[in-house]
Amino acid sequence: MMARDDRGTDRRTLLRAGLGLALGAPFGASLAGLAAAEPARAAGEDLDTPETFRPGEIVESGHRFFGTVSRGLALTVEEAGRRWGEPNGYILGQEGGGALVAGVRYGEGTLYTRNAGQRRIYWQGPSLGFDVGGDGARTMMLVYNLPNVRNLYRRFAGVDGSAYLVGGFGMTAVVNDRTIVVPIRSGVGARLGINVGYLKFTREPTWNPF
Repeated sequence: MMARDDRGTDRRTLLRAGLGLALGAPFGASLAGLAAAEPARAAGEDLDTPETFRPGEIVESGHRFFGTVSRGLALTVEEAGRRWGEPNGYILGQEGGGALVAGVRYGEGTLYTRNAGQRRIYWQGPSLGFDVGGDGARTMMLVYNLPNVRNLYRRFAGVDGSAYLVGGFGMTAVVNDRTIVVPIRSGVGARLGINVGYLKFTREPTWNPF
């Protein structure tokens, strides 16, 4: 059985390779230090009376993360707010995957909340689309109605008709009970077909997308 550190290293290599192919090697390599630049704070998992993030805060964080000031990002966050309100958590990370009609996607990043601090998180899942080959992207995920961090470690199925594309940013939504996760990806290669699949969030990296 592969050790946890090996799984994490191998997955990170895959993500960096996908990002390098899609966006250029310096961009992909720069994401390797994302976790070091944003150290996690020790905190509990419950979000008692969870505090939300204002749209302006999300857009500002997104501009720093994606490395550009984009009207498209602001409009996408505004549309998410119109549909679901203010998130009480968000994830900044990187992901990569490949497909030949059906495919898989792997990602890792940092979950940010006001009440429960920050922590590393991983996600994976099958996807359906019409692309061939691999892609990589920086990804922001807005999290709504999250009662505690434990509730994120589940499978989230796609919401039909949730695809939204403006100004180079694509937005979809996946849901489990009342908790909604809205991935926002930059670039045409966002593979919006993922909204007919699901994402599985885990505490540790794993190769099993199901």
